[in-house]
Amino acid sequence: MATLRQNALLKAQERPSVSVTAPSLKISDYFGVNVFGTKQMKESLAPSVYKKVTEAIEKGSKIDPSTAEEISSAVKTWALAKGVTHYTHWFQPLTGSTAEKHDAFFDAHAGIEKFKGSALVQQEPDASSFPNGGIRSTFEARGYTAWDPSSPIFIFGNTLCIPTIFVAYTGEALDYKTPLLKSIEAINEASVAICQLFDRNVKKITPSLGVEQEYFVIDKALFATRPDLVMAGRSVFGHNPARGQQLDDHYFGTIPTRVKDFMMDFEIEALKLGIPVSTRHNEVAPGQFEVAPLFEEINKAVDHNQLLMDVMDKVAEKHSLKVLFHEKPFAGVNGSGKHNNWSLITDTGINLFQPSNSARENLQFLTFLVATVKAVYDYADLLRASIASAGNDFRLGANEAPPAIISVFLGSTLTSILDELEKNGNIKIEKGDNMYMKLGISKIPEIILDNTDRNRTSPFAFTGNKFEFRAVGSQANSAGPMTVLNVIVAETLKQLAKDIEKETSSGKEKKIAIVNVLRKYIKDSKKVRFEGDGYSEEWEKEAAKRGLSNLKSTPFALDTYLDKKSIEVFAKHNVLSGVELHARHEIMLENYIKKVQIESRVMGDLALNHIIPTAILYQNKLIENANGLQGLGLDNTAAIETIKDVSRHLESLKSNVNQMIEARKRLNKESDIVKQAKGYSLEVKDAFFDKIRYAVDKLELLVDDESWPLVKYREMLFIK
Repeated sequence: MATLRQNALLKAQERPSVSVTAPSLKISDYFGVNVFGTKQMKESLAPSVYKKVTEAIEKGSKIDPSTAEEISSAVKTWALAKGVTHYTHWFQPLTGSTAEKHDAFFDAHAGIEKFKGSALVQQEPDASSFPNGGIRSTFEARGYTAWDPSSPIFIFGNTLCIPTIFVAYTGEALDYKTPLLKSIEAINEASVAICQLFDRNVKKITPSLGVEQEYFVIDKALFATRPDLVMAGRSVFGHNPARGQQLDDHYFGTIPTRVKDFMMDFEIEALKLGIPVSTRHNEVAPGQFEVAPLFEEINKAVDHNQLLMDVMDKVAEKHSLKVLFHEKPFAGVNGSGKHNNWSLITDTGINLFQPSNSARENLQFLTFLVATVKAVYDYADLLRASIASAGNDFRLGANEAPPAIISVFLGSTLTSILDELEKNGNIKIEKGDNMYMKLGISKIPEIILDNTDRNRTSPFAFTGNKFEFRAVGSQANSAGPMTVLNVIVAETLKQLAKDIEKETSSGKEKKIAIVNVLRKYIKDSKKVRFEGDGYSEEWEKEAAKRGLSNLKSTPFALDTYLDKKSIEVFAKHNVLSGVELHARHEIMLENYIKKVQIESRVMGDLALNHIIPTAILYQNKLIENANGLQGLGLDNTAAIETIKDVSRHLESLKSNVNQMIEARKRLNKESDIVKQAKGYSLEVKDAFFDKIRYAVDKLELLVDDESWPLVKYREMLFIK
């Protein structure tokens, strides 16, 4: 194994950079060339057909069979001209990744390429092996994929990819996209009702999303020598190098040549697919980077982020690199998140979280801001559950990642404005007085300058004209947390509308009614607002006093999905039924159990088959040296002390691994999935992972570097 490590290091150090050439000097020349978008539809479809497609995209209207035939014919012609041979329904099952089954355009019996409208609109893949949470039995394995016209068709490789939803034959959602689309409708309906209190011209609200994707990059050969990275996505062992991220010199530093070429390459491919990648830079940890796109409609943004990760993986192979999307692939340095920047946009072009110079628009801004804060307060545990995963548990609360306590950061200016509004809500407004000036609302435009410095320890922060949900993990499908956010804000806006109507029906002027309700909501949700250090012990204590949850482990956080309150809010907005929520809860628990189980087995395998034999061989060598020194009458104290240290850590390592294996065996007999998941959290991960790692990492410092079998942190993080 040590020889394998040395060979991998030589390969990594000798890799040449792969040159990359863009198709054109101007990105606009090739942006979206592999997308059947608006331009392609206008050029290839009859005006009447194009109108029906745009209505389906904008209004959700159904596409009739004859229209589907015309669209499929145009899509086939476009795809074949680009050398495409197959098509697939591209969907997002509850595995966490995307899925696809490729069918050939060529029909061997007919001797021609075929692509019917029915194949565009719907397919019936075998759904037996996809997670279903008990929704249907294996013998009832049918599932359906149905075209989502609101997300553009694209070409990936030589395959035409049609974005679709994925449902069981009984109609329950088996994917991330279906509930997301329903949540978009829910928040649109609730938001429009509030917007029309201010502007009757608003007919539609679209949630907008920008996803900042963090990731690590290491050499492919170094990755291959680490069974833990290959099997679990993270390094279960590895002592921190002398130099990690403490100098902060990697952040926004010069990008290594190989990585920069890789970035340029995957950006080109992403741009061809219409993914508006805009920003690239080094992140805080060595070997860590970030890519960020421009904002898009939320459904498209989620699809693009899932597609982008796939593109990055495939392009990395070409550069002999490996992308790590795990939330904590390396202990002791920055973890990776997927910061979700969320806002609401009207069909009149207004960002509802963008302050302006208009008093009316600023009251509207405050209304949506306060409603969002209230939603986060009322459903904080549900938001926490939406970002829960085995990987994210390692990240939350460490190295710039927010803690598991859900809180909202608004910044000093907005905080003072909300405090002012709460305190002065009883101001009597005389005829002709400027109510907005008296309430301090006219100051809101200044927040753009005051809030650019974000609180990086806050899981949910207002950042000028949007909310940034920083707690989402880097591997996650953003549709999960964004569905929850859309639903809880929609629910709060619905209640807000009722409360305002109650005020106006008692005779209060509309603006006064709005202010009165906002004042109450500000007071009710004040406990969730926090401007300080989320890592401090004081905040944990203060949060507990405020009644805020601190659910550090996934199985405990996921309980919230089955709360009566959660089931009711999803059902009320027709996003997920009780059956679907129970199924997802079971799927997420199963996923957690399997991931912790895999990590436990990898730890045991590495410890028993690699670390312990290596340490024993080194120990024997030390014993021989100590005996030799003693025979020569020389001082062998240092050798004896090292032997004792090695022995102590070996004994601890073997004992804890064996106990962990026994705990795993006990838990595998547990039939209750909730108890099993919580047992894996407490009795396997919490009880043994740190102890086993501590022993191995200490042995790494003691055993001769030439003999150590695992590629070390200093090599993985710094050799590019």
